[in-house]
Formats: sequence, C-alpha cells, structure tokens
Amino acid sequence: MQTHFRAVFISDVHLGTKACQAKHLLDFLNRIEVDSLYLVGDIIDLQEMRKRAHFTHEHQAVIERVLSMAKQGTDVIYIPGNHDAFFRQFTGQRLSGIDIKLNTIHTTADGRRFHVSHGDEFDQMVKISPLMLAIGDKAHGIMLHLNQFTNAVRRFFGLPYWSLAGYIKSHIGKAREFIARFELAAIKSARSQNLDGYICGHIHFANFQMNDGILYCNDGDWVEHCTALTESYSGELSLIHWSDKQSLIAVEPTIDSQIGEPTPI
Repeated sequence: MQTHFRAVFISDVHLGTKACQAKHLLDFLNRIEVDSLYLVGDIIDLQEMRKRAHFTHEHQAVIERVLSMAKQGTDVIYIPGNHDAFFRQFTGQRLSGIDIKLNTIHTTADGRRFHVSHGDEFDQMVKISPLMLAIGDKAHGIMLHLNQFTNAVRRFFGLPYWSLAGYIKSHIGKAREFIARFELAAIKSARSQNLDGYICGHIHFANFQMNDGILYCNDGDWVEHCTALTESYSGELSLIHWSDKQSLIAVEPTIDSQIGEPTPI
C-alpha cells in the first residue's frame, strides 16, 4: 500500500466518541508522508461530547500526531463541520501551524480545481424534514453501536474490520436516494463555480461520481468505514481503506457514472 501522497483528505473522525476508530486513524497518520493534509470537518465531535465525552489516550494521540505533522512541514488545513462548528469562528486564523478555513480550493498536480468543504451546507438542499433527521440520528447511533459489537465479535474470531453501517447504507433504498441527492447537489455546486469537482465528507459514505465532466469525491469517515481520499504526485485521486488490513477501494473514474451508484466498500 502506497504511503507517500501529495494530499490526503479525511473527515468525520468524531474524536470524543466511542464510535471513533482512533486506533486505525493513528496508525494511518503515523505511516504516511504527505505534503498537504485536509481535515474536512467533524474531526472533534463537540456536539456529542456535551452529552457524554469519550476521549481516550488514542484520541489525544491523534491530535498530537496532527500537530506534529504541521510542525514538521505538512500543510494542515482544517475545515470545521457541523459537529465541530465552534471552530468556524476562527476561520482565517492559523493556530499551532494549522490553517482554519470555512472552505477552500484544492488544485491537483495535473491542474484541476476542486472545491473542498465539509458538506453540511447541502442538508437543506436535499430536503430532510426535522423529524426524519431526528429519527435518522437516533437510528444512526444504534447502527454505530451494532457496528462496534459486530466488529468486536469479528476481532474475537480473528476476522478483519467490516462496516455493517456501510453495508446497510448501500442496500437500503432511502439511504441510497439521500446519497444520490447529496452527490448531485455537490456536483451542481462545482459546476456553478466552473470547477472540476467537489471534495467533501459529512454523509459517511466514501465515493466517486463523475457527471458531465464534474468529479464528486467523498472521503468517507473514521467511525464506520475508516477511509481517506488521497492524491498521488501525478494528480490521480484514490479512495483507500485503513484498518486491520489496508486496501485500495477505488480510483477516480474517467467516464460518467450513474448518480447514486455506490462504490463498493
């Protein structure tokens, strides 16, 4: 597995919660060399920590590793999400070597320009009612607990990490419809800005979609899928999974793909 990258994008880490896969993320950060690291929101789950904080030494080690990378010369760009929106008030500032931005433009080695944001700005565009959002949050919490239990059993039997939540999202029609609407909203936003694509997180579903020459990239999460979006020194974008075993999930498509058609994870 390649470990040298021009850029890496990670989001939805949710440090401070039990669901955070801090051990796998720390291993990933310790083993990569990267010029630019983008933290694309929901890195620290301040919302959940108000109710119940779960901040272990591994969670602290992730923060220390990111700060160390910034000190050693990696450009670290932090774009807060809806769960760490508190940090949006520091937009435009540089703290401990980390640049805090509301959003930004990333230019790949081959000259393509991508808008980068967390993605929660599309919540209203995909039209989820407050009631369905509340039900969805509760169901998602239950799903994460089941995910933890499932993988505890798998570890006992010597089996690798597997995302139950990711499997459910790929096979339930309503979830796929929401993902498709979200992807289309991001693609339309990139097109309106005359950009080559959009990079985001938020929905915990790593994926590529190409639509009329516009590339949508979602870097996934570190509570369910343990995924990151990477850029090689030639400018090629890839999605990788990093847990007990590492694997290449997908390489960016070169032709249009059907919106809502998930990349296998």
